[in-house]
Amino acid sequence: MNKTHNSASSIWLHIGSGSFHRAHQAWYLHRLLIQGDDRWSIALGNIREDGVPVLNALAAQEGKYVLETVTPQGERAYEMITSIQKIIPWDNELAALVAQGADPQTKVISFTVTEGGYYLDNQFNLDQQNADVQADIHGGCRTIYGAIAHILARRIEQKGGDVTLLNCDNLRHNGERFRNGLLQFLALRQQKDVIAWVKNHTRSPNTMVDRITPRPSPEVAMRVEAATGFKDRAPVMGEAFIQWVVEDDFIAGRPALEDVGVEMVGSVLPYEEAKIRILNASHSCIAWAGTLLGQSFIDVSTRTENICRMAWDYVTEDVIPSLSPSPLDLASYRDVVLERFSNPHIQDTNQRVAADGFSKIPGFITPTLQECYQRGQTPRATAMLPALFFVYMQQWHLSRLPYEYQDGILDAAAVHALFDSADPLGRFATDEKLFASLAAKSEFTDLMRQSVARVNQWLSDAKRA
Repeated sequence: MNKTHNSASSIWLHIGSGSFHRAHQAWYLHRLLIQGDDRWSIALGNIREDGVPVLNALAAQEGKYVLETVTPQGERAYEMITSIQKIIPWDNELAALVAQGADPQTKVISFTVTEGGYYLDNQFNLDQQNADVQADIHGGCRTIYGAIAHILARRIEQKGGDVTLLNCDNLRHNGERFRNGLLQFLALRQQKDVIAWVKNHTRSPNTMVDRITPRPSPEVAMRVEAATGFKDRAPVMGEAFIQWVVEDDFIAGRPALEDVGVEMVGSVLPYEEAKIRILNASHSCIAWAGTLLGQSFIDVSTRTENICRMAWDYVTEDVIPSLSPSPLDLASYRDVVLERFSNPHIQDTNQRVAADGFSKIPGFITPTLQECYQRGQTPRATAMLPALFFVYMQQWHLSRLPYEYQDGILDAAAVHALFDSADPLGRFATDEKLFASLAAKSEFTDLMRQSVARVNQWLSDAKRA
């Protein structure tokens, strides 16, 4: 464990130019700069070409942008974030990103690629059949594994020294699981020298990140300009609440994150379990249910009594017993989460939160299903969540969703084939990638049939009301 801080200027390379990093990790490092600690700055890059407009906008603003935050009471605050001091231009081979990652000044490489961006199966092993993973095994750099493999190979070649690889996504045991995926990827590429170097010269702490950060609407830029006078081409907005819990296991130094409210801990396990199961799973439940009722925004759906009750029952009946005893007050955490989701000023969309369901079910929901059965309890409240997703995807199959569903691991042909089959729900409930060991249980399939019937009845009643 290395708690020391570097006296020379150090670079924190972040991969993923989306809103979340800029509302979260970049904010914390900005707070350090305000305190006069300028030993670290961020270099920002992207793996995919779709991030180019944001990178270009930030480059034109020398990395600066305004973060708007809003409380549940509607109090807005504006802050110019200055911690991103280098913008890495995107190119097809990621040459500039690889060069920055290999630079000895780069001591931390972090990333936000969403749950689907780790390409893990239900056993949390690398999904070797995925087309992007296959392309990277053969030398490409479409995935976080391909990008990091290229960076580390160059770093070894240039004697760039030790580096910490830091996940900033809602993936349980994210550091361990990314590291396992990376080592499997390197083994498939037969890069034995890189594997040995990773084991000896890198660390991958587990983390838990939390701040609701919707995709910015055009109104954010208008409010930013009205409040600050700055015509921002890349503003970000998020809720006022923020939390970051990080295992203190850095190999090449780190910023003094504890000075700006980051919780540096020995283990993130109780924090991440509460967050993933209570916040993330409830968020998805509300987004799927709200979409099915024709609603666009999370706050509207959370304030819809029977949707909120579904999420409340899920946490109260199944999650709290699964996570008890806990160092956290789980009932209080549940209530704070639902209050945050109800914030009408965030304008977070059901479309954003409903995304990546095929990763979220095995990651956020199946563990609670399994633990309920292990306790001898039928998880009726939890089963409503995959039932909602089934009906939601049925609407997608019929082209009846009001927006485009986004999912990093969606196999569109396979999902259409499932719904065209004689027993779609039977095939869904017995999918090991989604439900692991429960896929073999007839009682679980029966429960899913009952739960989908309950969802359809609920929708029917809601439309009549």
